[in-house]
Amino acid sequence: MWCTLLNGFFYILTAVITICAGDWLYSMHKKWFHLSRETFNVVIYSFLGFFKIIFLVFNVVPYVALLIMG
Repeated sequence: MWCTLLNGFFYILTAVITICAGDWLYSMHKKWFHLSRETFNVVIYSFLGFFKIIFLVFNVVPYVALLIMG
């Protein structure tokens, strides 16, 4: 349960930071990597999608299965 809650919190935090402070996040990463804004958007949203799939498969589904079995 705690793993699911913590990873859910990290996913929501990452999504909120991306939505609310996207320009700041881009300017910070632009110093490290030479990316266009379009490429940065694709990378960030791909990361969020991948994180969501991994979160669901490895955290939520096993937790729900354990709840059903228990």
